[in-house]
Amino acid sequence: MKLQLIGLSHKTAPLEVRECLAPPPETVPGELHRIVELPGVREAVMVSTCNRVEVLAATEDNGGEAELTQWLCSGRGQAPELIAEHLYRYQGADAVRHLFRVASSLDSLVVGEPQILGQIKDAYRTATDAGTTRTVLNRLLHKTFQVAKRVRSETNIGGAAVSISFAAVELAKKIFDSLEGLSALVVGAGEMAELAVEHLMAQGVSKVQVANRTLERAVELARGWGGHAISLDELGAVLGEVDIVIASTGSPQAVITAKMARAAVKARRGRPLFFIDIAVPRDVESAVGELDGCYLYDIDDLTSVVEANRAGRAVEAGQAERIVAEEVVKFMSWLAGLDAVPTISALAAKAEEIRTAEMARTLKDLSELTPEQVAALDRLTQALVKKLVHDPIMFIKGASHNKSPDTLRQQLALVRRIFNLEENGGE
Repeated sequence: MKLQLIGLSHKTAPLEVRECLAPPPETVPGELHRIVELPGVREAVMVSTCNRVEVLAATEDNGGEAELTQWLCSGRGQAPELIAEHLYRYQGADAVRHLFRVASSLDSLVVGEPQILGQIKDAYRTATDAGTTRTVLNRLLHKTFQVAKRVRSETNIGGAAVSISFAAVELAKKIFDSLEGLSALVVGAGEMAELAVEHLMAQGVSKVQVANRTLERAVELARGWGGHAISLDELGAVLGEVDIVIASTGSPQAVITAKMARAAVKARRGRPLFFIDIAVPRDVESAVGELDGCYLYDIDDLTSVVEANRAGRAVEAGQAERIVAEEVVKFMSWLAGLDAVPTISALAAKAEEIRTAEMARTLKDLSELTPEQVAALDRLTQALVKKLVHDPIMFIKGASHNKSPDTLRQQLALVRRIFNLEENGGE
């Protein structure tokens, strides 16, 4: 049995190529059935996200790669040769290592992001429901989830913010401890501001107000968050009502002044007011950060946090890579052992067949033996056979754990010739 992984990702292919390979979710079971009908393919799982499309397959030793590549490249709305030049192909330990790295978010656009593991679990669930996984991929996917969990628990690879918007929310959590039940004001309609609000709401912020120069746009954004829209002229009146302010307008001058912030702090009676200014030029006067009760972070502050965290994640990624390498060795040892099982079974079966035949022949001439004596003779012959096949079986198991696949195949073939075992005996 051979493991193969063929696909493309954000690292190897532009969006237009990834899009043409990504199947609609409802068609994936049918696609999986077509994959396992290809010559040489036994099992299959398909992982499809916005950043990657991959097919993982367990194939016969002498087939599968060309068929999988042709299937992946054909009928996709792009020239097959164009798709083929963006593909990567991994086999054996390289395929296992790639899968472990992907699930552990070491191959993600943002290293350490947690979404990919859930996407792989969904892909595996779809494949098991479709009946396209068996012994090998079931074992591999469960091991994949264990490796990803180990990386999360033994490293801090996902513990530091590596986007501007996420960094802003992490800073807010340091100020307020918990964001549950707090309110936020978004000034402007920038993409980073939108992402920051999404992160804030995921942390429990309960109320959002949106202020924008174009009121219609403010209304549109506020509706998406279940919030309330206001005009820029109303900023001074609502600052005292909110806990977090995210500013991201295109205004050439500040829209939130120190005077406005001072009045807001007074109205809040000691409760802190947190400003995230991700506009260039800045939307919040720098003097706001000097006021008691006001915490002001601009784009440079957040960028420095992100860069420091990226460096920290790189260190954690090194530890994660060591975990992946260790687990790849363990899985490949199991897989190699699986290849040896038919030969071990055939050897044990042949030895038992010879033993029972000789016992039957011997007992014909010893009809005077009591049942107790027959049982003793049976135990004796079982023990002899067990001891005789012990060393050959240990030889096979040792070869499966310590040798390359080619060497293992040669040694298994040698054992089958020595003991005259049928090629597929014991499967």
